[in-house]
Amino acid sequence: MGLSTHVLDTMHGAPAAGMQVALYSTMTQPPTLLKQLVLNQDGRPDDGLLLDHASLQVGSYRLVFDVAGYFRGRAVALPEPNFLNQVNLDFGVADASQHYHVPLLVSPWSYSTYRGS
Repeated sequence: MGLSTHVLDTMHGAPAAGMQVALYSTMTQPPTLLKQLVLNQDGRPDDGLLLDHASLQVGSYRLVFDVAGYFRGRAVALPEPNFLNQVNLDFGVADASQHYHVPLLVSPWSYSTYRGS
């Protein structure tokens, strides 16, 4: 169980390999950085989880995805200022015994998310 993410680049129809992601706990002010990572070739964390079952707690969290940096790295011409810079997803964990999967589907112009399985 625990917390995981997966990012798909809908512009290129591929996983968002190389995207930088940060995870924060928003249960404190200012938020506490828990983890920073770069997504692997499958658009996922190398170890599979952002937080393992023992580390996931009931509370509020924020995932920060560096969307502009990722698309610049793919040589996509972005306007200045670009439409999306970072995507911040704030979400809550109500039952830490369950698995929480927070996927992101993203292009330079749009994104969507949901609670996955």
